[in-house]
Amino acid sequence: MRVAVVGHIEWIDFVRVPRMPGPGEIIHATEAWDEAGGGGAVAAVQLAKLAGSADFFTTVGDDNMGRRAQVELALMGLQVHAGVRPEAQRRAITYLDGSGDRSITVLGVRSSPSSTDDLPWDLLEGADAVYLTAGDVEAVRLARKARVLVATSRILPLLAEAGVQLDALVGSSVDPSERYRDGDLTPVPRLVVRSASEAGGTYQVAGGPVRHYPATPLPGPVVDTYGCGDSFAAGLTFGLGLGLAPEEALHLAALCGAAVATGRGPYPAQLTRADLPGI
Repeated sequence: MRVAVVGHIEWIDFVRVPRMPGPGEIIHATEAWDEAGGGGAVAAVQLAKLAGSADFFTTVGDDNMGRRAQVELALMGLQVHAGVRPEAQRRAITYLDGSGDRSITVLGVRSSPSSTDDLPWDLLEGADAVYLTAGDVEAVRLARKARVLVATSRILPLLAEAGVQLDALVGSSVDPSERYRDGDLTPVPRLVVRSASEAGGTYQVAGGPVRHYPATPLPGPVVDTYGCGDSFAAGLTFGLGLGLAPEEALHLAALCGAAVATGRGPYPAQLTRADLPGI
């Protein structure tokens, strides 16, 4: 199965704190580390673990963090196709509190892969499934050459301008930046998924009623929730690429999202194909 992600990378500084500090308060971190992350990178690694490998079309900054990101992601099974930008790599600080919830502060403007980057865009044609988190209009249209195209609702203006048919649009029902309303996109996505974390979420097949899907019980204690939504989206993309019905693909997605919450950072607890008997 050939899968790919067209999306973004952020270099993440993770800081674990007992709780978020109040105004003027100083709190000491109990743990800190840094690694490549961002919605595109996390989803790409999850897809690679499910499919065996994945192509990742992205951009990196022309600095040490950008170079480290390429190396680290390649070691996790990705074929990284990266355009290099002259600015510093975009970064983010992620605070993890005592309950595992994450709060994120982003530094810098998101750098998106462009169709003008000298990348092997022809690999997208005929791919079984592609997930999209960033790009330009023509990159969206190139991604549409895949058999299945899933995109995040965080980039609605870009998707509206591209005007392509999405097989699925996925976002959060509680995050205003990911909110999709009927009529926002033409053509209408074949499937719209609105996640609500531990409450499950809803899905709607074009022309059909809104239905609820349940959350999946966590396979262990919560460590941190960074990357759960991105891994959920990757699981959905993989399931639809396999030809699963929406309900089955959502069950697979929920398993992927729940597993990530039990690991330190986004990658250690991500599911592999071996973790999914019968898939």
